[in-house]
Amino acid sequence: MQNLSGWMLVLAGFAIGGAAGFAVRHARLCSFGAIEDALMGGDSRRLRIFGLALGIAILGTQALIIGGLLDPELTSYAPAALPLIAILIGSVMFGTGMALVGTCGFGSLVRLGTGDLRSLIVILILGLSAYATLRGAFASFRITVLEGIFIAMPDGARSDVASLTTHALGLDVRAAIALIAGGALCWLALSDRRLRRTPRLLSAGIALGLLTVAAWVATSWLGDDLDHPVRPQSLTFVSTVGKAIYAGLLNTTNFVDFGVGSVFGVVTGSWLAAWRVGELRWEAFDDDHEMRRHLCGAALMGIGGILAGGCTIGQGITAGSMLSLSWPFAVGGMVLGARMGIATLVDSTPKEMIRRGWAHLRSRTYLPK
Repeated sequence: MQNLSGWMLVLAGFAIGGAAGFAVRHARLCSFGAIEDALMGGDSRRLRIFGLALGIAILGTQALIIGGLLDPELTSYAPAALPLIAILIGSVMFGTGMALVGTCGFGSLVRLGTGDLRSLIVILILGLSAYATLRGAFASFRITVLEGIFIAMPDGARSDVASLTTHALGLDVRAAIALIAGGALCWLALSDRRLRRTPRLLSAGIALGLLTVAAWVATSWLGDDLDHPVRPQSLTFVSTVGKAIYAGLLNTTNFVDFGVGSVFGVVTGSWLAAWRVGELRWEAFDDDHEMRRHLCGAALMGIGGILAGGCTIGQGITAGSMLSLSWPFAVGGMVLGARMGIATLVDSTPKEMIRRGWAHLRSRTYLPK
């Protein structure tokens, strides 16, 4: 029987996930939608909201570290070696899959809460492929081949910007980096006049940032090291989805996990937000083509998310809050993958996207044919 601290972690995960699901569903916020708006429509408002969430998360998380309340070395986002190849391959796979599905793993949980049965299939395939990559059939190849190629940090430093900068300069500059990075991201969002007129979007961004910090606090304080050591963690929705499915099918004791609690919390919070405004409705695939697209995209997100070390939330905000060196590579790869996925949907193939992009460049620069 699990002790009280284990179930407290589950309840904390459920509450934090529920608040995140409610806020995002209420604001109609979506990470893929934000990328698509910026890439295809030139509208960066929703992307700035995720920047606001990241800025708040950086300020709060780094304050916890400076105050001695959170140890970066105990997390999975500041290892002593960076598996860059795995991160780049995985993030591009995740971004492509995200485009094929139309949202990320977190967004699929939010959609599931509103009655979207397509997202139920996506979550099952994403979770199963993620668990196979994490601990199953693909785990050996991931560990020995893809993650076997890594960049070791100098002299035992951790792979986060603050630790590396401190190691290089010989003095602790974590507070300055956090203030500059977090403050700049918040300013980029709040300086936009249009965003200041959309309180629903602003509240969702603020909530995501604060909830990321709250998750670090909960998993640092509520775990019982004598009963079962708990690694500090925050919001992420790839491995946790796989663990939730594994717990339901094979081992119910694995339900006692902060991440698993957050998965069910997001679905519940989204359901409450949709029910509140009368927008609960069943939705299913229109045809077999749409179903194949979702199945392929879900598998790419599951495998890619494990290789990348997280999703648009897990890497985009949680790893970013830790100032992890993996953050720019993972986020950049996801954006590239999303653009490739959009090209596959709009232009049929990435090759066609490259051909059209080259033609556009040639027309602007008057290059010879």
